[in-house]
Amino acid sequence: MLALLRKANKMPCRLLAPLLLPSSSAALSITNFNATHSLTASHNHLHLPRLLGSRPKIGFWGSLRGMATKMPENISYLNQKEAAEVDEILMGPLGFSVDQLMELAGLSVAAAIAEVYKSSEYSRVLTICGPGNNGGDGLVAARHLYHFGYKPFICYPKRTAKPLYSGLVTQLESLSIPFLSLEDLPKDFSDSFDILVDAMFGFSFHGSPRPPFDDIIQRLVALKINGDTHQKSPAIISIDIPSGWHVEEGDLSGEGIKPDMLVSLTAPKLCAKRFSGSHHFLGGRFVPHSIRNKFNLQLPAYPGTSMCVRIGKPPKIDISSLRENYISPALLEEEVAADPFDQFQKWFDDAMSAGLKEPNAMALSTTGKDGKPSSRIVLLKGVDKDGFVWYTNYEGRKGQQLAENPHAALLFYWDDLNRQVRIEGPVQKVSDEESEQYFHSRPRGSQIGAIVSSQSTIIPGRQVLLDEYKRLEAKYSDGSVIPKPKHWGGYRLKPEKFEFWQGQKSRLHDRLRYIPETVDGTTVWRIERLAP
Repeated sequence: MLALLRKANKMPCRLLAPLLLPSSSAALSITNFNATHSLTASHNHLHLPRLLGSRPKIGFWGSLRGMATKMPENISYLNQKEAAEVDEILMGPLGFSVDQLMELAGLSVAAAIAEVYKSSEYSRVLTICGPGNNGGDGLVAARHLYHFGYKPFICYPKRTAKPLYSGLVTQLESLSIPFLSLEDLPKDFSDSFDILVDAMFGFSFHGSPRPPFDDIIQRLVALKINGDTHQKSPAIISIDIPSGWHVEEGDLSGEGIKPDMLVSLTAPKLCAKRFSGSHHFLGGRFVPHSIRNKFNLQLPAYPGTSMCVRIGKPPKIDISSLRENYISPALLEEEVAADPFDQFQKWFDDAMSAGLKEPNAMALSTTGKDGKPSSRIVLLKGVDKDGFVWYTNYEGRKGQQLAENPHAALLFYWDDLNRQVRIEGPVQKVSDEESEQYFHSRPRGSQIGAIVSSQSTIIPGRQVLLDEYKRLEAKYSDGSVIPKPKHWGGYRLKPEKFEFWQGQKSRLHDRLRYIPETVDGTTVWRIERLAP
C-alpha cells in the first residue's frame, strides 16, 4: 500500500479490495468526488456472479466513466490521479480501513511470490520497507511468507510510529523474524538472500529517493548489472510501483530498479506498461462493481480462490530447465506397513486430507496383441484386498486391449505430497451384479451419458451426442430405471507388484517395491529398495 496523506489525517490505502458488500437490499450511496451528484444503486445482485467466478455487467455508476488507459490485451491502467481517487473512495464511502486493505495487499503479494518462487529453492526473503503504506504492505507480506514456509528478514530503517505499524512489527517479532539494521545489510545481496521485496515507495511518491533508500535502490540496480557474475541472482519483487519509478512514466532515467516480478494492486498503474520483467501479477480481487464502472476497469478474472492473477502471458521457458527439488520425509522400510494395501490406504488418506483434487485419479496403461501401449486417466472406484476397481465402456480401446492382453499398470500421482504409487497385475471384469449396483449409484445424467457414447468411435460432431442425450433424457424423464448398457461395466486389477515413490532432494528419491512371495504356505510381501 502506498503512502497518500488524506484530509482529516486519514491514512491512505491503495486500491486493493475484495469488497464483500452486504447481501441486504439496502441501497449504497457513493459520492463522486469530482462531481456534484451522488449515484445510488442496489447491490445485492453481485453475489451470485462472484460465487460463479464471473463478472457482473457494469452498470453501477450509470454513465460516469473514468479515463483508465487500456492496453491491447484489454487490461486497464490507472494514472496517479485515478489511483488516488480510488483510494479516497475505498477509505471514504466504502468504509474500508487502512489495516484491512493493507492485510489484503500483503496477502496478495505473498501469494504471487509463492506462485512463482517455491520456498524449497527461494527460502531467504529480505523485505525492504519504506515509511508509508507500501512499507506496511511489505510487513504484512513478510508475515504471510513466514507462514508459507519461507525465511523472511526485514529491513525497516524509517519506522512509522503509528499503532498500526507498531502492531505489525510486534507480530513479526513474535515470530522471531529478524529485523536487520542498515549496518547489518550485506553490501552484496546475492550471497545472503534468494528474494528481495521492494516495499519502499508507492504511487504517491514524488521526486528522487533520499537516504537511506537511495543507496539501497542502487544496490538493487547493481544486482541486475552484475548478475551474470553470480550463479543465481536474487529475484526482485516490487509492490505496485518499482521504487524510484515515476508512477506514470516509469523508469525515466533508464537506470532504476528492474524487478523480476511486479505485483500491481487493484489495477496496474501506467508505469506498469514499461515493466519488462518475467512476472506481472495483479493482487486484490473483487474490486467493487462501483469502482469498476466509474473507472471503466477491465481486469482479468481471478482463478479459483486465489488472491492474485497473472497479467499477460507467462515467460517462455526452456523446458529442459524445469525441475523441482523435492523436500519430503524419508520413506523408510522400517516405517512402512508390511502389507502394501495398508500402505496404499494410508497414502490415499493423506491425499484426501491434503485436499487434493481427485486423489482417486490414476493413469491406466494397457497394451493389445500388437504390443503398442496406450494410457489414459480413469477414476478408482473401489479398492480392497481383491484389487483396484474402475468402470468404463468395454468396447473402447482399453476394453479391446484388455480383451487381447488382460494385464495393466496403474499410476497414482499426488503432486503436492511428492508421491507416486505404481501397481501392476492381471485384470478381469467384475461381476454383472457389481457393475449393475455401481451403475445405478451414479447420477442419472452420467447413466444416460454411458448409453449415449460409443466410446472411441468416430462421430461427425458434438451435436450428435447432445441430440441423443436430449432424446434419452426425455425418454427417462418420468424417473423410470435407466438400464445399464451391456457394453459398460467394471474391471478389477489384482496387484502382483506395488511401488511407492517419495520425491527427495537431488533426485535421490525413495522407491520401495512390494513383491509377493510364499513363506510356509502363506503369501507375504517382500519389501525391496530400488535405486532412483
